[in-house]
Amino acid sequence: MEFRTVINTKGISGKLLMHNSKVLMLGSCFSDNMGQRLAKGMVNVMVNPFGTTYNPFSIARCVKQMIKAEQVPADELFLSNGVWNCFLFHSRFSGADMQSTLDAMNASIIAGHEHLSRCSHVFITLGTAYTYSLADSGMVVNNCHKQPASIFLRRLRRIDETCAALEETVEALHEFNSDASIVLTVSPIRHLADGLEMNQLSKSTLLVAAHDAVSRHADYCSYFPSYEIMMDDLRDYRFYASDMTHPSDVAVDYIWEKFKDAFFDNKERAKVDECERFSRRLSHRVMSGNPEVAERFRLDTRNALVSLVERYPHIKEIESIKQILN
Repeated sequence: MEFRTVINTKGISGKLLMHNSKVLMLGSCFSDNMGQRLAKGMVNVMVNPFGTTYNPFSIARCVKQMIKAEQVPADELFLSNGVWNCFLFHSRFSGADMQSTLDAMNASIIAGHEHLSRCSHVFITLGTAYTYSLADSGMVVNNCHKQPASIFLRRLRRIDETCAALEETVEALHEFNSDASIVLTVSPIRHLADGLEMNQLSKSTLLVAAHDAVSRHADYCSYFPSYEIMMDDLRDYRFYASDMTHPSDVAVDYIWEKFKDAFFDNKERAKVDECERFSRRLSHRVMSGNPEVAERFRLDTRNALVSLVERYPHIKEIESIKQILN
């Protein structure tokens, strides 16, 4: 007898990932989490070129800007507490020097454009149906950058609006790169500031929009049930972090296993698992104070990486691998 709902994700993917695939992850924190694990598996993945993006309207704008390789004008940056910010970008792009900040943002847009044009899969995680818009212009912001609440209008978007925004994104992506498979998912992270009822209403709106997009574009658009895995398969508070809103590391690891079940066959999964193990070696810090021991470990690791590259030459394209080999 089963005392939980085990969600089987094998066979739900319309198009499987290969170890040499190029992947773009967009959206909420789930995209960051899965993107980090793909990177450890040495899959060529780009994660959130604009930083973490939570709502479908900001995602739509980011995708549009990437497709057009449209640069951010200087007048879209603003100075706050000694740091330059942009409402389209996450705060990890913010900096003390205006030109350097602008250059980093525009470089990320160009890199995103290039990666999107060649990728095989685009994963979009929808986090919330709430948006913050600038009161004076109506522009939906991606990040509020701790600005006064009085300059924003916050509201829960209607289902028809949300469906339209996601539809626009899916169609634009397919038109730009018709070879890319688009995978939608709803973030399992709870947004509890407005209470459980409104969090559920927000997530339900996103689920309807995702279902609508998949039903319209089933030949190249599919759905991964990260929200359902967290809500039903892992239906216990022990799978949440201490804030009771984010999945714990154990939960993220479990969802990652379900992700691999869905998108890799056994042969390609074995490559990912092997590279994940090697990534743990790359992140290992030698505790010995003996410089000869540290240098020997570094050389052994580099030689082992050279051997890995000989078997999987496509990983040479990954920037972190290039830095070690050069």
